Formats: sequence, structure tokens, C-alpha cells
Amino acid sequence: MRHWSIALMVVTALVATGCTAEIPGRPRAAKVVKQQTPNPTIQVRGSDDGPIDKLAATALTDIEVFWTEQFQDTFGKPWKKLSGGYYSVDTSDATAKPPPCTQKASDVEGNAFYCPAADAIAWDRSSLLPVLQDRFGEAAVVVVLAHEVGHAVQNRMGITPEAERREPDKYPTILTEAQADCFAGSFVRHVTDGDSEYLDIGTDALDKALGALITFRDPVGTSPEDEQAHGSAFDRVAAFQDGYEQGTKFCAAMSVQNRTFTQRAFTSTTDRANGGNLPFDQMLESVTPDLDKYFKTLASTQSKTWPTVRAEAATTEPDCSGDQGPVAYCPSDKSIKIDTKEELPALHKELGDYATGTLIATRYALAELAVLGKPTEGEEASKAALCLAGAYTGAVFQRQDGFGLSPGDFDEAVTVLLQFDYAARDATGGDAVDPGFERVARFREGVFEGPKKCGLN
Repeated sequence: MRHWSIALMVVTALVATGCTAEIPGRPRAAKVVKQQTPNPTIQVRGSDDGPIDKLAATALTDIEVFWTEQFQDTFGKPWKKLSGGYYSVDTSDATAKPPPCTQKASDVEGNAFYCPAADAIAWDRSSLLPVLQDRFGEAAVVVVLAHEVGHAVQNRMGITPEAERREPDKYPTILTEAQADCFAGSFVRHVTDGDSEYLDIGTDALDKALGALITFRDPVGTSPEDEQAHGSAFDRVAAFQDGYEQGTKFCAAMSVQNRTFTQRAFTSTTDRANGGNLPFDQMLESVTPDLDKYFKTLASTQSKTWPTVRAEAATTEPDCSGDQGPVAYCPSDKSIKIDTKEELPALHKELGDYATGTLIATRYALAELAVLGKPTEGEEASKAALCLAGAYTGAVFQRQDGFGLSPGDFDEAVTVLLQFDYAARDATGGDAVDPGFERVARFREGVFEGPKKCGLN
């Protein structure tokens, strides 16, 4: 029997390794419950009434109120509460009762899911929700539960497992998962706007919660046609942001015709063998001339002359113009200085080659702004640089030959944008766009809408 799940194999692995590393320089996310429900309307079956299940019940109370209001407005009919209810499962207890749609409690281990057959949601309170809270903050628990309720919304829309089997081209799994992410984003916007009675999610908490979507991505190289595909990190964050920015009606209208997925399978044994990542030196040799060519062409479309930008190695973090991080645009001699010994190679190794590519692309983007006579300092310059880096990335994604993107490259871009503000620093090292959620949004505009969206005209 098929049920929609959050697919949290990575979280289970984190439990096994005990990995709870924090991003350097980033505080732990704040608590998101501004007040506990005095008389919860959500009854959680199997609950131990501990803090995790109380958080879940509080989140679901606000989520249900949200859909009671929004479902009527979006679909023209009233919201129906889940007839099967909600189940908390202690998967560490061999005697625990299994929730609907499972044979034993351990079937839920490391997971949360919505089961259409029972119209019920279940989660592992032992090795899922506590890990989410520890790794990504309470907001991540809220996002996961909002995602699962998003599947319940789909069931009420008529997007059922039977409908998916009848029309797999209309309802591929990657689309239904993106739509559930979109619905979750709509709910979180409701919270951040201050319209939630019990929850309050700030920007730092939201950035950390999006780290959960990155963790729950499909393995690099998964085909978007795979019947279990949930989406890449970039596609999942993009869907969430669409819901956050556009609302439930936009999410409801998502289809294979109006949705672009960046996820792709490996197309060569070489790419598969190296996980889609070039060695650091080879990446620099490939991306810098390609960026120079792209921005030269873009300058010519604006009737400007592009002076070939020199990309120069630096043995330490560049300091030619403020603290721009491990890659810097130097206005004085119109060069790009690249740290080839310390932080950038370390980021390359940790996050992947297109984390490197993304940071370098934003510095070339600042050079482009200078050529066009546009400001290279201030928040608007930072936003434009992020957008232009996205435009370049989108152009590379569309190419069929030469230097191109590998599976996982978009994920590496969204990861470095969420975790670090380097890509959003201007030509003096200041006015970085914050939070990471906003950095990804500006980059994504360039990917999907091209340089025209970046304020060049």
C-alpha cells in the first residue's frame, strides 16, 4: 500500500552517527512556539505527552486552522479534518502499536507520512522529530508536518494514489512532492506574517528549517522520472519558496506543464564516479573562462565593451576591496581574486564544485554591473549579483555541450547560499542580503527568468 512520506533516510543516518554539527557563526534557531495550546484541538494517538508531541500538536492545531480558512478560498469548498487522525510512534519500543497503513511500529522508523487510505498522518517521535529539532530547530518539525498535511490537501483535491496510477504523466511523484512543499511554504508565510495563534517563525529559524529540505533531497543522480523521486534540494526549496511567495492558489495550479525541475540523472560513468564534482583546480580552469565568455556576451547585448576579467589566484582570503570572502571582485584593476589555498578549497571539498562556481559567478556579476555603469555597492547591487549568478547558472543548465552542470550542482548552489552570505556581499564586502532564504530567492529569479530580471535595463 502506497503512502506519501517525507523520505528521511538521511536523518536516520544522522542518528546513527550522532552528527549534530552547527554551521560556524550561526546561532541555534529560536523556539517557534510562542504559546502552548491550552486545550489542543488535535488529539495525537499513541502520544507520551512529551515536548516533541506537544510541539507537533501545537503545529498541527495552527496548520488545521490555516487550512480551514484557506481551503474554502482556494477550492471553493470546506476543509474536511483528517478522519483517520494523527499518530505518534515510539519506534524504539518493540511493543508499540503500529499506526494505520503499517504492519509494525518499526515501519515508521526515521519517517513521517500521510496515508490516503486511512486519511491519517503518523511520525516517529523517537528518531525523527527529535533529530529534526536538534539539527534544524523546531521550525523544521513544523515544515515536515505542514508538508504531510499538504498531501492530505492533495487527497481532497482528487490527487490520490489511484489517480497517480491512472495518469502517471499528469501526477508524477516529483510533482506531488513539490506541491506538498509548496503548500508547506504557504503555511509558513502565514506564520511569519504573524497570523498564526501559537507559532512564530523568524528568519533564522526559517533558514535552519530549509536545511532540512536540503537534507531530505533525493540522492544525487536520481532521475526525475523515478517513481520515488521527491526532488533535488534546489527544487524542493524552490517549491517551498513559491508557496511562501505566491500562496495556496499558486500551489494548487502546479502541473508538469508549468513546472521546471532541475533534477537530472547522471549521463556518464565519469560523472557518476566523481559524484558530479570536478577537482578544485579543474573547476577553476573550466568555470572562469566560461563566466568571462557569458558576461562578455551579456555586456555586448547592452552595447557595452567587456574588458576580459583576469581571474587570479590568492594564497589567502582576498583583501583588495573589503571582506568579500574567499572570492573577491577588485574594482581597482577589474580582476577576480580567488583563494586557492584555504577557505575556498575547503568549501569546495565540503559542499561540492558548484558551491565554488556560484561564489565565483557572483563576483563576475559585480564586474558586469561595473561595465554597465550600475552600482556595485549596496543591497541592490548584492541582489543583482545573486540574480546574475542565477542567470548564468540557468544558461549553463540549458546548454547541451561544452561546460555544463552535473547532477547535484543546483543543490550545491542553494546550500552555499543558505549557509554563507559570501555570494551576497557587494564590491566592498558589505550589504549582504539576509536571510539565506532571500539569497536563494534572488538567485532563483535569475535561473528561471534570466538577466532581464536582474535590473540591467
